[in-house]
Amino acid sequence: MTSTLGIILAVSLMIIMFGMGLSLTLKDFKQVLIYPKAVFIGLFSQVIILPLVGYLIATSLDLSPTIAIGVMLLAASPGGATSNILTHLAKGDLALSVSLTAITSLLSIITIPIIVQFSLAHFSDQSQVVSVDGATMIKQLFAIVLFPVSIGMFIKAKFENFALRMEKPVNIASAIIFILVIIGVIFSIRDVFMDYLAEAGIPSIILNVSTMVIGFLLAIGFKLTKPQAISISIGTGIQNGTLAITLATIALNNAEYSIVPAVYGLLMFISGATIIFMRKRLGVKEVATS
Repeated sequence: MTSTLGIILAVSLMIIMFGMGLSLTLKDFKQVLIYPKAVFIGLFSQVIILPLVGYLIATSLDLSPTIAIGVMLLAASPGGATSNILTHLAKGDLALSVSLTAITSLLSIITIPIIVQFSLAHFSDQSQVVSVDGATMIKQLFAIVLFPVSIGMFIKAKFENFALRMEKPVNIASAIIFILVIIGVIFSIRDVFMDYLAEAGIPSIILNVSTMVIGFLLAIGFKLTKPQAISISIGTGIQNGTLAITLATIALNNAEYSIVPAVYGLLMFISGATIIFMRKRLGVKEVATS
């Protein structure tokens, strides 16, 4: 990985997280008090079930260390702005989705270093051993995740009209940046990408589909509303691929670990579009809880 690519990735993620911050307010965190059961189930699905499923996939499929660590990086990265957009289009509970995004972004400062350290220790072979300083990773996560989100929230609170005008163009820019990031990463590892593509595709699909199904069934099992179940399903199954790619290239300094997140980034919109199509086709009339 070149230092230029690392800088581009960091700046790209900061722009995406800033755009997410423009859609957040402190009121979003109050959802914990308003809908504690829904928030708890959503957090449990994203923070506990998602990494566990990732670990089961990585071990049961006998993946290479590179792909196994990529799966765990992806599973460690909570849903981002994309999950909020897909939730809205699928007529899910947008307020719940945004709240879960806000809370998991804060928790990621703690959960990501733990999961990454475990994954490296468990899956790395001797030729791939990477020493990761937990404190350094926390600082990196603060700089590229929490800081831009906080700036976005500050602007939303102080200049709401401006934030509302900027939210759509920033979201569009974020989507374009996400696509360019995937293209850039694939180009940077083009020599090995095709070798790992077949191996990375299956775990990416399984992780995406299985976690969406588990999140939905768990929500329904606890008698949450359909819109809440949709929000939890998408939030659990749609991970922040850009964050996973950035962690691979900057924190771990190994762009090959980003193969799974890159492949996943190309596949996740298929499952998201499927849910949206099914909701519209069935003529769902529920309105997302606000």
